[in-house]
Amino acid sequence: MAIGAQPKTKIKDLTKIQTPHTYVIIFWVVIVLWLATFIIPAGKFSTHEIKYSDSNGEIKTRTVLMPETFRYEYNLDMKKLLPKLQELSQNEAKLKELGIDKVKLDEFLNTDPSTWDQKTLDSLGLTDSLIYSQFKESVYDTSKKIYKHARLWGTDDFGGFGVLNYVFEGLVTGDKYGSAVGIVALLLVVGGAFNIIIKTGAIDAGIHAFVSNARGYESIALLILFFIFSLGGAVYGMSEECIPLAAVMVPFVIALGYDSITAVCVTFVASQVGNAGSWMNPFGVAIAQGIAGIPLLSGAPFRLVLWLVVTSAGAAYVYLYGTKIKKNPEISIMYESDNYFREKLKQGETEEVKMEFNLGHKLVLLTMFLGVIWIIWGVVVKKYYIPEIASQFFVMGFVSGIIGVIFKLNNMTSNDIATSFGKGAADLASTAVVVGMAKGLLLVLGGSDPTTPTALNTILHGFGEAIKGLPSVITGLFMYLFQSVFDLFVTSNSGQAALTMPIMAPLADIVGLSRQIACLAYQLGSGFVDAIAPTSASLIGVLAIARIDWFKWAKWHIKMQGFFFVIGSIFMIIAVLINFS
Repeated sequence: MAIGAQPKTKIKDLTKIQTPHTYVIIFWVVIVLWLATFIIPAGKFSTHEIKYSDSNGEIKTRTVLMPETFRYEYNLDMKKLLPKLQELSQNEAKLKELGIDKVKLDEFLNTDPSTWDQKTLDSLGLTDSLIYSQFKESVYDTSKKIYKHARLWGTDDFGGFGVLNYVFEGLVTGDKYGSAVGIVALLLVVGGAFNIIIKTGAIDAGIHAFVSNARGYESIALLILFFIFSLGGAVYGMSEECIPLAAVMVPFVIALGYDSITAVCVTFVASQVGNAGSWMNPFGVAIAQGIAGIPLLSGAPFRLVLWLVVTSAGAAYVYLYGTKIKKNPEISIMYESDNYFREKLKQGETEEVKMEFNLGHKLVLLTMFLGVIWIIWGVVVKKYYIPEIASQFFVMGFVSGIIGVIFKLNNMTSNDIATSFGKGAADLASTAVVVGMAKGLLLVLGGSDPTTPTALNTILHGFGEAIKGLPSVITGLFMYLFQSVFDLFVTSNSGQAALTMPIMAPLADIVGLSRQIACLAYQLGSGFVDAIAPTSASLIGVLAIARIDWFKWAKWHIKMQGFFFVIGSIFMIIAVLINFS
């Protein structure tokens, strides 16, 4: 049996507890939400403009809802409205304050109230929000709440939005500057660019070169490996890629005197720590920010500090554990199981992979490094957004491909650049569809406009009332805890963003937190918990290669999870206190 192999029956038993495909989960959530619109009355909020200082100290404005203005949708009672408007018409100072023309209003009051509608009132400046602010519910027929739900099938331009068209309608929302169109395009370009880099073999060659030269520097090797894999998680959401790399890393780490748990920590756990602290992961934080409607990759300075702290803390944790194991290997709960790898090493049956790490590979890795610096500089200094970020990733992949052709890395040709790009984009097409589905979820609930009567607004109001009065710090921690628990059921980063951010982002507005904080709670919860969730296919795959039973892993790793949760909670508290935005 080759190193890293696992009895098929064992793997099958472990994967039985995996959740259904993300598409299946979202579909049923769509159906449940649609049915909910038949029993949840439509509600709405009024909005206003606020000014705030961004990370550079510049004054910006943003339209936000006013939680105290929530009301259910009722029909206007024109008979009740008439005397109110007649009274208003006599108050010239008030009319001037509201910007309403007295002459036009008087002419309007001479018409038949039975012919009035909101469109006509709007033409006078009597918007729904203004009417409510002046007269509250006294001019509405409050005897009957209004329910608004989508048709079973249809499109916006043919009978109205239909539930069974949620994927298409969700995908075509927005433009190149936002969800879903812009985010989908970004994902496809990024996927294609990264696949060109992978095709050059530079990443694999670099890791193999490091592995082959690390003997004698075992302690330093652990720290460096943790940072490398964490950087992979932060930059491009490394997760599934850890499975094949684990086949190399597990026997290598054991050969250095550590155990298989240490190997999983410096590979998969490190990658998820990177996910949790990422400032630029296009498949995690970028999707969450796109759905939340805030600038892509904004808040990077705070997240860079977060990544550095959580990665350093995680590396230190693994270093201390590894040091104990190296001094006394028998204390490892995996000591007997790891004998499988030790015996193979003694017998010389371990396949030594000889992979050249040449100038071409080094130039590709240098291109990646410079590309990351360029993206960070562009976002922070030049305020680059979706179109520019997509172009930067494309240039990074294109230049790497040219280097691959010149140095004949993996015998690359110009056609390989094209086919690799196409394959990478195709691999991320399913993830891109999830973004469209996320917008479809919103459409089913009536859309994300707080001033439009929808079931979503009523749901948000209910959540807001449930946690009303709680200190902001407690509310932020509640969001973090919610995302952590939710990740046990949906481990896909993009899937979790699709299912939670449409609710959590506007909920942040209601409870007085920034949407950036809601995104932070998402990435911390979805990142750290992936390292223990039994529903994570990537984790199960890595554990299978390392020959670690999930229950043993969970028993050992639960303390590390607690360690990360404390760190995450500290950063959530800091984010709330500084009003991270």
